Amino acid sequence: MKKQSPQHPSPDISAWLAQLSDPQLWKSWPTQFAASAPAAPFMPPQQIDPSALYKQLSDLGAGLDPAELLRLQQDYAQQFSDLWQNVVASKVPAITDRRLSAPAWQENPYYAFQAAAYQLNSRFLMSMVDSVKAGDKVKHKIRFAVQQMIDAMSPANFLATNPVAQQKILETKGESLTKGIAQLFSDLQKGRISQTDEAAFEVGKDVGASEGSVVFENELFQLIQYKPLTKTVHTRPLLIVPPCINKFYILDLQPHNSLVRYTVEQGHTVFLISWRNADASMESVTWEQYVDAAVVKAIHVVQEISKQAQINALGFCVGGTILSCALALLAARGEKPVASLTLLTTFLDFVDTGEIDVYIDEVQLGMRERMIGKRGLMAGRDFASAFSSLRPNDLLWNYVESNYLKGESPTAFDLLYWNADSTNLPGPMFCYYLRHMYLENALKEAGKLTIAGEKIDLRKISAPTFIYASRDDHIVPWRSAYASTALLNPGKPSLNRFVLGASGHIAGVINPASKNKRNYWSNDKIGADPDAWLAAAEDHPGSWWGEWAAFLGKHAGKQIAAPRKAGNAAYEAIEPAPGRYVKVKAE
Repeated sequence: MKKQSPQHPSPDISAWLAQLSDPQLWKSWPTQFAASAPAAPFMPPQQIDPSALYKQLSDLGAGLDPAELLRLQQDYAQQFSDLWQNVVASKVPAITDRRLSAPAWQENPYYAFQAAAYQLNSRFLMSMVDSVKAGDKVKHKIRFAVQQMIDAMSPANFLATNPVAQQKILETKGESLTKGIAQLFSDLQKGRISQTDEAAFEVGKDVGASEGSVVFENELFQLIQYKPLTKTVHTRPLLIVPPCINKFYILDLQPHNSLVRYTVEQGHTVFLISWRNADASMESVTWEQYVDAAVVKAIHVVQEISKQAQINALGFCVGGTILSCALALLAARGEKPVASLTLLTTFLDFVDTGEIDVYIDEVQLGMRERMIGKRGLMAGRDFASAFSSLRPNDLLWNYVESNYLKGESPTAFDLLYWNADSTNLPGPMFCYYLRHMYLENALKEAGKLTIAGEKIDLRKISAPTFIYASRDDHIVPWRSAYASTALLNPGKPSLNRFVLGASGHIAGVINPASKNKRNYWSNDKIGADPDAWLAAAEDHPGSWWGEWAAFLGKHAGKQIAAPRKAGNAAYEAIEPAPGRYVKVKAE
């Protein structure tokens, strides 16, 4: 029978790849390499059989020409023979993998051969994937799955093939091994890898410590009002809507890198939504409730406290998507509550969903919908596992090597502490988001979505808009963020400002002006082509925060005396910031 070349994921392929999102796969070290999770990092990897991989790909309907396979195998055999001859002749092969670049890998022929053979095997496996006859989406998923295996097979991940870790055992007289095993078992009890010294931070004391008060709360969120740091403030306050997939304090880590504190220092009254970490009582909460009962409610409370008909609003990542839905809903109701809108690394047009796309198709979403689509929770640990798999060497395997094989203690890093502080989401809300946004890209089409009885049309949001994207963002590709310029203020491009920062999804956003690191690009002429925009953009050194502060200042109104206390008679302070909700752990 002739092999098919499907243009869309087949159920078999999707089921195969769905295993990668199973938290058990990432809570344990790859079970395909050892029978016991605790022992796996200390054992060498097994070889992958190319013929078995070929058979698996063929069974899944992703064909590979036998003649092409023969050519690849012949090339591989020749390169392996050359490699072996070089090792026998004491010619050290070139090592390009940064994890295998230490001198110890080249000082001993055995380890040099291990490193070079691993690189050769990796190239061969990826050559097989590149030769697969399948649709782009299927091929992308196969490439992702094979890359996961390649990264897991690295000799750096196993004590028997890691000379650097072995040297350290000798230097420390076994102490590094003892400590590594202890840290491994400690993490197995946690169900996750420790990426930082978690004892070094406490929410409300070391991170998320900007002074303020909770002035409103319901079953979905707490609303924080931050204490002024200037004698006068702008009349129009700023409402920040952070992502509900993570804790809000990514925007308020420590004083030197807190976007919240920076904004307060600029003379703005800042309000912020602190999302509740979903528990069993929220198993039926919907996307509509996040939009109407949370963000719309927060907007109205801020209006009442500030006595301003219009406020400024900022949304980060999925928080920006929810905020935009809320503003479109209010526009449909005849309300225009914002004087300006800021979106940071936000999807409105899900035209290209980046690397996370490997986890999203009809089969995998259907599985989620059957499990939690009407009632249930999307566990925060599953989010963490999926995002770690997109950067496994940076977020998984380097910690296996340093924490367990070398027995090194993780250093204190506020961003990684936040990264490990995961958040659950209600299943119905999460499944709605995946289906209508990621899979169907329905938000970009006027009137296709109905929320709280109103047709949603982003084009009805009329407000000056600052859109920020990060150039190396693998979660929200910058060109997809740029696509928002076509949906907001159509026919009035001068109302939109797009700024592109260096680095990735988080590090690009959290680039404090005080450090003035990296760079960013700006171009006031917004056109249809993002690449044309970038080609004509001006490159600026340092942080983009100053550009945003200037934009926000233009729409913040006149200066008045700073309020002496938070809230008002109707909304009195409930408790000090950061509040109870942010301290609830997903576990």
